[in-house]
Amino acid sequence: MEKDLYRQLQERLDMYSVGFPATESGIEITILKRMFSDEDARLFLSLSPLLETPESVAGRIGKPVDETAAHLADMAERGLLFSVKKGDSVKYGAIPFVHGLFEFQVKRLDKDFARLVEQYFDGDFYHAMAENAGGFLRTVPIQHAIETTQNVAAYDDAVEILRKQKTIVITDCICRKLRKTTDSGCGKLLEACFMFGSMAQYYIDHNMGRAVSLDEAIAILSKAQEEGLVTQPATSQNPGGMCNCCGDCCGVLKSLNMFPNPADLVFSNHYAEIDAEACVGCEACLDRCQMAALSMTGEEKAAVDLARCIGCGLCVTTCPSEAIRLVAKPEESRKIPPATSAEQMMALAGKRGIRF
Repeated sequence: MEKDLYRQLQERLDMYSVGFPATESGIEITILKRMFSDEDARLFLSLSPLLETPESVAGRIGKPVDETAAHLADMAERGLLFSVKKGDSVKYGAIPFVHGLFEFQVKRLDKDFARLVEQYFDGDFYHAMAENAGGFLRTVPIQHAIETTQNVAAYDDAVEILRKQKTIVITDCICRKLRKTTDSGCGKLLEACFMFGSMAQYYIDHNMGRAVSLDEAIAILSKAQEEGLVTQPATSQNPGGMCNCCGDCCGVLKSLNMFPNPADLVFSNHYAEIDAEACVGCEACLDRCQMAALSMTGEEKAAVDLARCIGCGLCVTTCPSEAIRLVAKPEESRKIPPATSAEQMMALAGKRGIRF
């Protein structure tokens, strides 16, 4: 007996990025049925992440080119496929649930759909997210939290990442928008996620974001960090995007907070260190930390739990007595991100035992 169409779709999505795990409740199938018609699901299952022309797809599935092209374009417009335009040619490919199907609903979220996704995320999906967090997003420190004597690699510097981009698009944080839609948001900066390259163009083509200059991008980055958001680009040296995340709403940090050892699960090359003699016990750093990595000792001094510190530097920039600094991890413990997004996705799949 043939497996249910939407179960096939769930299993295919579970192969991509951080996965899309099945649940006992079956809520993941409910989500997919809200997004995909039967025809959509069949077309998605006929594709892979490798980009193809409508002519190529039509020839393989045995349908007219015009009909196939229209269906592909319609699905891309609804955020169900990725597309890249070059001149008069358009190519399409399958996408993960994250980053992909979920984020591409940024302009379409309604309360009912948001509640379904929230329920799924707060259940089984956060475990998959946390287990794969280091391969999906990485933490880069606030520029002002790093001493000028430290040699910081360009891929660990958010401003340098922005400087390298030909096109920068800013869009709403889908995670904070989701929580806002369900009346459980933190109220922090909403327009805070950057997209680059072909992903930036996809967001422009489908009216999901707006292009910004380098100066405006740096200003947005600074505002995000002032509001206590953790800057996290994709885990590749040439990322397709860069998020500014909070521990209250955002998928990766919220999932990591459920574990006692976030530092072991993230991709980060720094950690915070406190000078107890300089600490005045003001507790400003406690409110600033998104990972509950800071606490007060019996001597009313701040202390860092290295099992929880992800090296973002938010505590450093808010300390009035300059008692906190970011320290680079020992050279043997530092990580170098994959060179490209494709290598990143392959590494994520390989970690989960999937081979393409």
